[in-house]
Amino acid sequence: MSTNHAAFLSKRKANSLQVKDAPYPVPKENQVVVRTAAIAINPIDHLIQSRGDIMFTHIKYPFVLGMDVSGEVVSVGKGVTRIRPGDRVFGLCRSTAADVNDSAQGAFQNYTLLQEDLVSTITQSEMSYPEASVFPLAMLTASSALFDKAQLGLQLPKQPAGPSSGKAVIIWGGSSSVGCCAIQLAVAAGYEVYTTASIRNHSLMRKLGATQAWDYQDTAVVEAMVHELAGKRLVGALSIGKGAAEKCMEVLVKCKAERKHVAMATFPVPDQEPGFLPVLQTMASFLAWTVVYKSRGLLNGVSSAFVDIEPTVGNGIAKYLFTDYLPKALESGSIVPAPEVQVIGEGLDKIQDAMDQLRRGVSAKKLIVTL
Repeated sequence: MSTNHAAFLSKRKANSLQVKDAPYPVPKENQVVVRTAAIAINPIDHLIQSRGDIMFTHIKYPFVLGMDVSGEVVSVGKGVTRIRPGDRVFGLCRSTAADVNDSAQGAFQNYTLLQEDLVSTITQSEMSYPEASVFPLAMLTASSALFDKAQLGLQLPKQPAGPSSGKAVIIWGGSSSVGCCAIQLAVAAGYEVYTTASIRNHSLMRKLGATQAWDYQDTAVVEAMVHELAGKRLVGALSIGKGAAEKCMEVLVKCKAERKHVAMATFPVPDQEPGFLPVLQTMASFLAWTVVYKSRGLLNGVSSAFVDIEPTVGNGIAKYLFTDYLPKALESGSIVPAPEVQVIGEGLDKIQDAMDQLRRGVSAKKLIVTL
């Protein structure tokens, strides 16, 4: 049997990951084992490392983090027929989910255990493992925001794409990983997309299918969007990034939207952890912001909710995305990997470097570690 190594978070708020031996995963029913080729780093990874005592109190350390992985299937469990050993795949790891809480299902290791219905085959031979690893969490987060009935409840994308719905959606923060996926999914589902991004990323937004993009730093961006959306059948907004939820609400208040709802993909937590009673202060800040925002929405007829991927794992959206839609969409070229990947290095010991760089900030890039 092959040996396994993992980059462990040894304890709560440990400053660096520790690479050491890890148990080799054995697949149970409806699970697959993947030999990891590339890992994508997400903001949630470094947030758990620095503030895991706020939202992830169930984690038992030492623990293996990581949600985005691509690689080659080496074994499958009972009941798995769609995927076979030797297949090139990407998938979503759920080690940190409260109902899973299992290091064997974290991405930061040589061999990773995944749920079969959260794995998609890489149908394009020219697509690299780093490119494929940008998809899992960003795609599922975007799908949760766009298609979950508790959020915008849009019609699902189809391959080939169906007729236009004649409706429009706002995606604020289009050059983020979630934004790039959301633009493509919304367009594939038949919606016009109006987005924001830095000016240097506007050409990317148009390439992905956005009808129009504005500079989010422009002081007149809300008025410009409201003017352009006049007469459109607007069905809500997805907010990504600091301050995005407030701007989306401003636009929806001033537009005659069919549905005034903001799906919020970014949580309002302080950029820096408070030095005194950090958990209490962070929670107080979060609750205060939420109360103010919800109250303002109530007064203006705008609903909102933070995006949660867990319901889509159980309601069929995730399964449809990974098993039915993405393989066909990738093969046809209607979905492409975006934003651009930046490989930080090779080896488990490079994951902490990638997390530190992401914490410092990146624009229209997905940071990748290869194995």
